[in-house]
Amino acid sequence: MHSDNNGSNGGFKQNGSGTADTDDLLSGSDDTYANSVRTVTFTPQFDLPQSDEVPVKPLPSQRMRQVRRDEPTDFRTSTPQAMTSVDDLDIIKRAKRPPEHGFGALLFKLSGGRINTGQSAVELEHQALVRRANRTVRGVYKIAFISLKGGVGKTTAAKTVGSTFASIRGDRIVAIDANPDLGTLADREHREHHLTVRDLLADSNIRTYSDVRYYTSQGDSRLEILASEADPETSESFNEQDYLDTLRILEVHYNILITDCGTGIMHSAMYGILDEADALVVVSPTAQDGARSAAATLSWLTKHGYGDLVSRSVVAINATRPGSSSLDLDQLEEVFSQRGVRAVCTLPYDDHLGEGGPIDLKLLNKRTARAYLELVAAIADGFPDSQGRHASR
Repeated sequence: MHSDNNGSNGGFKQNGSGTADTDDLLSGSDDTYANSVRTVTFTPQFDLPQSDEVPVKPLPSQRMRQVRRDEPTDFRTSTPQAMTSVDDLDIIKRAKRPPEHGFGALLFKLSGGRINTGQSAVELEHQALVRRANRTVRGVYKIAFISLKGGVGKTTAAKTVGSTFASIRGDRIVAIDANPDLGTLADREHREHHLTVRDLLADSNIRTYSDVRYYTSQGDSRLEILASEADPETSESFNEQDYLDTLRILEVHYNILITDCGTGIMHSAMYGILDEADALVVVSPTAQDGARSAAATLSWLTKHGYGDLVSRSVVAINATRPGSSSLDLDQLEEVFSQRGVRAVCTLPYDDHLGEGGPIDLKLLNKRTARAYLELVAAIADGFPDSQGRHASR
């Protein structure tokens, strides 16, 4: 059907593609132009990518939300876990304790504190031993030093261990001379008087710590010593009951009680000492006969019902003479370890301790001081926990 140019095509021609002729659009009337605007459509010649294919850089706030979504969340609240304590914060730069010895200490001093290399491995190990020795003890802890053979350095070891404990701890420590045969523990300290344990027991007015302190002597290390009776006619009378009565007085005022026992284990006071002790330090020399006696002591204790006490005890292999030992000390340590003790420590010979006079910790050589600190730390490892359970092997 034929229609003229004024028909439904709005008065303009269409080209072969079906779109309006540009010349007719430009020459037509306003109505014709309006009709052309309403009827002409634009068909794009390319495809736009889908919205999810367009890489869009997120805003900073969006990136923050994305990071937070990636953080661990609490499964109960499905919310990010926030730092709720100052303890959760990281310390970017920690202060270092300056070295106290060696070249590092000298460098720190010469630089006016600007060069701080930190403490050496030796210093850190020393601090770790001190922390072990400072382990809290609940109530009173009683340590007895024993040996079957005389001349092995038992009294020297008891005094030095007590002094080492007292020098690094803040609680009260006392050493008791329980040797019925003229003990020499008080001779290893500068005595303040000549009062003895016998005088303490004779005083019926003991009430406070100062009452007890009147009968003890105290040195630079803060260790207190309660001397034994010096009269040979009365020293043998210090028996088991006397020892127990002494403990009842001292345990009220002191945290650590060290007992220097007499030679052997068959005298009267020894049974009370073993029944009351929390731990033993069995002192052995580096000589073969003395080591054999120390091993026999452990065997005797195990056979007579003190096996549990042996498991809480320490063996101290003490060198009483200068020079190397004729025994293999590593093998000797292994022999004692097989007896069921909790620890074995070796104490080197020291010229100052060999003098036999008052002991000053400042005069010990470094090797000896370190060995005694290790022994003290090993003893403290056996302190009972808060429930009163003792540490054993």
